[in-house]
Amino acid sequence: MKIVVLGLSITSSWGNGHATTYRGLVRELALRGHELLFLERDQPWYAQHRDLPEPPHGRTVLYASLDELQQRFEAEVASADLVIVGSFVPDGVAVGDWVQRCARGVTAFYDIDTPVTLARLVRGEHDYLAPRQVPGYDLYLSFTGGPTLRRLEQQWGSPRARVFFCSVDPTLYFPEPRAIQWDLGYMGTYSDDRQPGVERLLMEPARRMPQGRFIVAGPQYPDTIAWPPNVTWQAHLPPAEHRAFYNRQRWTLNITRADMVRAGWSPSVRLFEAAACGTPIVSDRWEGLSELLTPNREIMLADRAEDVIGLLQQLGEDERLRLAERARARILAAHTAAHRAEQLEAYAMELLHAGASPALDRRTDAPASAAEAAP
Repeated sequence: MKIVVLGLSITSSWGNGHATTYRGLVRELALRGHELLFLERDQPWYAQHRDLPEPPHGRTVLYASLDELQQRFEAEVASADLVIVGSFVPDGVAVGDWVQRCARGVTAFYDIDTPVTLARLVRGEHDYLAPRQVPGYDLYLSFTGGPTLRRLEQQWGSPRARVFFCSVDPTLYFPEPRAIQWDLGYMGTYSDDRQPGVERLLMEPARRMPQGRFIVAGPQYPDTIAWPPNVTWQAHLPPAEHRAFYNRQRWTLNITRADMVRAGWSPSVRLFEAAACGTPIVSDRWEGLSELLTPNREIMLADRAEDVIGLLQQLGEDERLRLAERARARILAAHTAAHRAEQLEAYAMELLHAGASPALDRRTDAPASAAEAAP
């Protein structure tokens, strides 16, 4: 297939979990013989933190504005077999209208932030996806599974909502011998709704375990945070350093955003990365997690600081390592970038082989220009 992807970023992982997901997916699709074009809006904050300025697989092009995108790439979008628009793409509503208007192949919305997106739609925040656009995408590729898929189809009108979890690249994330530097670590961009979990499950245990060693890695943490003396904070960790980061921890902490806890079935890419590195994981609770990793066998769950402290102080080393090995095997069996590429190919080929779909049929009568498009 000829595939065009319009995503938030593939060249910079600064402050987002999208780039590493796109990198693995694009590589595996290219290895399967597909022709890839990734279009990324050139943003100054990513330009200052571009850790993969020239992705080695497919073709990546930066564009400066919506006008430039439409003028330069309309023919590419129109001739593609599959066009994917990602969540949080700048001017995403206008980009989506344009794609739905001129694409003649299968169109998909790839939502790496599904619970956040749906919460924003309910609040009337339509900056990268409008409710009227959901029925116009042939596929809604959802980071979240479970009941959310039915909600996308029944409430929002998607013709085909399909689970499409994030994934891990096993060529980059794997166990390697490293001296253990921290008892517990956490990696994630600061967010107001995640911070209570970080406070409860990492910072409070650190205060009660002054002999322990802890680390938080991620940008945008306020200067007002009073880090305990045994907690190291690192503002940004590029993907090239992720593997070493995980392999230097006895345990790593997974904290989930509030919208994703409410929706359930929303694993983060950090969960998969840590498991692939063979690092034992302690996580907050959410519906659907047990279908990915079995509690007390492949992952440990914690509600309070006491749970984390007990885990760090009482679980034997042999059991800690066995738990990590079981989690690694489970994730590598179903959640690699190669699995996602095969899954996406199957979704798209099913539609292409079947011929016209409802959304494709609607586009044959779409307005010829943006001015004619419905608001």
